[in-house]
Amino acid sequence: MAAPARLAHFVLRTNDIDALSNWYCTVLEAKVVHRNKMIAFATFDEEHHRIAFLDRGFEKGPDPERNGVDHVAFTYESLGDLVGTYVRLRELGILPERTINHGMTTSMYYADPDGNRIELQVENFSDPQEGLEFMNGPVFGENPIGVLFDADEMAERYDAGIPEEELLQQG
Repeated sequence: MAAPARLAHFVLRTNDIDALSNWYCTVLEAKVVHRNKMIAFATFDEEHHRIAFLDRGFEKGPDPERNGVDHVAFTYESLGDLVGTYVRLRELGILPERTINHGMTTSMYYADPDGNRIELQVENFSDPQEGLEFMNGPVFGENPIGVLFDADEMAERYDAGIPEEELLQQG
């Protein structure tokens, strides 16, 4: 048995391919690499596609009550990258619905135009084993969701030169 090496892509069904692909391309700094009437493919790295948008053919408007994926998460290399993305999106009027330090990650949750949620995150530990140990420890056992934080305050503190190790601590 082998675990996947990485997340390859995900596909979202939508009734407005243009709105959804534009939103994801803006948020993830991606580009559409192929588009037709039925489907659009986008990527933000060397992979041929990371996201696809499939036309559902229904009336326009989000349908948040349907079953499906709760959210898809994207990991950034550093807190600086995450904070920089937050500031860029904030300037475009795209704000997170929730910002939370889960202990093993610092995360910002956004909703796309169809109501799907994405998580933009950074790992709080440099060693994945430390993250696993945290998840099996007493702090996570008491509070597996995490601690909310203010994204503007995080950005200000980051810009003020507060060390990343301190900013990534829970609480």
